[in-house]
Amino acid sequence: MRVRGRCPGCDTDRLLPGRDIDGAPICRDCAGIVRDFFCDRCGFEGLLLGGRLCEHCTLADTLAHLLDDGTGRVAPAFLPLVKVLLEMDRPKSRLIWLRNPNVVRLLRGLATGSIPLSHDGLHQETPWRTVTHLRDLLMDSAVLPRVDRQLLLYQRWLTERLATIEDPEHHRLLRHFATRHQVPRLRATAAKRPLGRSQTNHTKQETTQAGAFLTWLADRGRTVEHCRQADLDAWHTEKPATRRPSQSFLRWCVKTGRTPRLTLPPAAITQDAEPLHRHRRLAILRRVLNDDSLPLRARVAAALVLLYAQPVSRIVRLTIDDITDDETTVTVRLGDPQSPLPQPVAALMRAYTQTRQHTCPTPAAGARNGSSPAVSPGNP
Repeated sequence: MRVRGRCPGCDTDRLLPGRDIDGAPICRDCAGIVRDFFCDRCGFEGLLLGGRLCEHCTLADTLAHLLDDGTGRVAPAFLPLVKVLLEMDRPKSRLIWLRNPNVVRLLRGLATGSIPLSHDGLHQETPWRTVTHLRDLLMDSAVLPRVDRQLLLYQRWLTERLATIEDPEHHRLLRHFATRHQVPRLRATAAKRPLGRSQTNHTKQETTQAGAFLTWLADRGRTVEHCRQADLDAWHTEKPATRRPSQSFLRWCVKTGRTPRLTLPPAAITQDAEPLHRHRRLAILRRVLNDDSLPLRARVAAALVLLYAQPVSRIVRLTIDDITDDETTVTVRLGDPQSPLPQPVAALMRAYTQTRQHTCPTPAAGARNGSSPAVSPGNP
């Protein structure tokens, strides 16, 4: 019933439902088939469904029924969608799609107004795959304005993700972060070029790790407003690669005053060199501690890098105030609380601070005593 072409018996181009003695397709007249296959409405010869209507006319009736706005007519806003669906090839596939209960519910809801005809209205509906396909059709027919597909998929993911967060304060904070920071950023990018999947995947990681940080912080008995530098350092130290996407959320919290002005670790620097293994690191540390030909300042900075894996950009910001010496223990403020220095690194630091105290000029009145950098390469 779907075979069409030129009949070898009468040389007419039409439906070929019959077969000749050789098995070749032929028309109903040449095959002696009494029943006709002409649609009672449009006269098309083909497969007839209930009511002796072709698939195209059956599709038109189905759409008119589903998109009835209550007046017995298709809701005017959906006439372009009906036109696009009727012009597509293979109406059978559209009829199968319209049998889906979720499609029926969505179309009826949109036509009657119980579901808002907007992207935001569709964000609230499920299942997301059905909604995504329907949204694509609505955009293709200009019923809805075109929006970047990856952005829409992220917004769908965000709705489902936020629904899993039980803590109301965490839910509120993450919703504000996503809607006021992430979504505007994605929209600005989409206005210039199509979004890639990697961009939205990274944004999802930012949201996921932001939620993980809030849960982790709550387990330590703290909220974002009372987060300390020690908390931030511990969070990044445990799983630095996995937790790095949370920095977007943390910077947003600092910028908007939701957390104190804390210092985030710098971005990781990748390099082709082999990692510094334990024996090599100890050999360099031994030279730093024993080679008096090296500048004392460089030896102190290198010892802190080798012992505590601190970036040089942080080491050079240390001041005399960050070093405490009670003549028994020497500690340095790399976090909270301060870190004690083992011997002989403590002796090296003590010797350096003593030279700094003897060579630095007396601070001017009103200046904070000892606030000059301790190991900055720019200091004499």
